[in-house]
Amino acid sequence: MKLAEALQIRADLQRRLAQMPSRLRNNATVQEGTKPTEDPSALLKETDGLLSQLEEITTRINMTNSTVTDDDGNSLTALISRRDMLRKKAEILRGFAAEAGNITPRRTLTEIRVLSTVDVAALQKECDLISKSLRETDIKIQSLNWTKDLI
Repeated sequence: MKLAEALQIRADLQRRLAQMPSRLRNNATVQEGTKPTEDPSALLKETDGLLSQLEEITTRINMTNSTVTDDDGNSLTALISRRDMLRKKAEILRGFAAEAGNITPRRTLTEIRVLSTVDVAALQKECDLISKSLRETDIKIQSLNWTKDLI
């Protein structure tokens, strides 16, 4: 199985597990003389099975991520961390650039003049470079996901 397939299975298990609390709550109590729409014991058993599968696949994904490397010797784990930090930095800088560029023009000479504290154009160029690096890193990750076998 390729790593990308395992990631899809993990996502499916996570979606199914996310539904379990509400399914269990919906069947936790019933009106006297009626039956629950789903058997709570079966739901609990299904939850245990999903958790077990999720633990196994997550362990295998993490083991694979720590051993698989790109052509530059970076582990997949390091690439994922890099992507996450680039994504966060881009988000922060985009918000800052938007705020710095949001200058309301004065209508009269007596109004207070508001100025940007940074070079917005330079900040936007930095955002663009970070976005490019983010795309390139994500492409490397996706490539490794579809070419490497799960441990």
